[in-house]
Amino acid sequence: MERMPLLFIGHGSPMNAIEDNEFSRSWIAVGKTLPPPKAILCVSAHWESMGTQTTAMEKPRTIYDFYGFPPELYEKTYPAPGSPELAARVLELVGADDTSMDLKWGLDHGTWSVLARLFSKAEIPVVQLSLDVNKKSQEHYDLGRQLKPLRDEGILILGSGNIVHNLRMVVFEDIAYDWALEFDGMVKKWILDGNHDPLIQYHKQGREAALSINSAEHYNPLLYVLGAQDSGEPVSFFTEKVWGGSVSMRSIRIG
Repeated sequence: MERMPLLFIGHGSPMNAIEDNEFSRSWIAVGKTLPPPKAILCVSAHWESMGTQTTAMEKPRTIYDFYGFPPELYEKTYPAPGSPELAARVLELVGADDTSMDLKWGLDHGTWSVLARLFSKAEIPVVQLSLDVNKKSQEHYDLGRQLKPLRDEGILILGSGNIVHNLRMVVFEDIAYDWALEFDGMVKKWILDGNHDPLIQYHKQGREAALSINSAEHYNPLLYVLGAQDSGEPVSFFTEKVWGGSVSMRSIRIG
């Protein structure tokens, strides 16, 4: 089976699921270049939990974990099937003591708003992996390394978040703060250099990092993707833009 690439998507607003814009068009274009996955494992910024959990239901619900948007967005569904088999395989790879199965969550907008563009037919089974709030950055990265064998089993590992995500400072204009551009560029360089240590130890990277990652839930999905990377794999970037002053839409393909 063809080895699957890795994706990190800077997902931004859930409106990208229904709006025709530069981000949604980019995701559609990338989706057309991907080999068809057997299933998708998504690490979304919008599912934090005590302990690591994986969805294991046959039919995950579409979760509208936002408010104040137009009715059209709440009418959008993504009825992809789940995969209890993939959930069990994740437990096998990372150990049952570290991960448990969940039958309540579903697909939050960090997952379905992106997949609605990458795979619009919603035919590919999807499983979500939660972010354990007790894990340190190195542990998130290491968990990604444990999941690496899935790539050779036809599973697309997708991280969904934002490298720069500071909603306290967001402005609804097409601008970018200098510190956001600087940190976004630093992350790009570290990824191209294959230098993962400063990416893991982001809290040591100064003012730009502190402003960009004022809470880490949107950044941590990137660590899972980098953990599943092999040395020397090709890396490309798309939607390379900071929007709203403090939200990086940078997206990454590895492999």
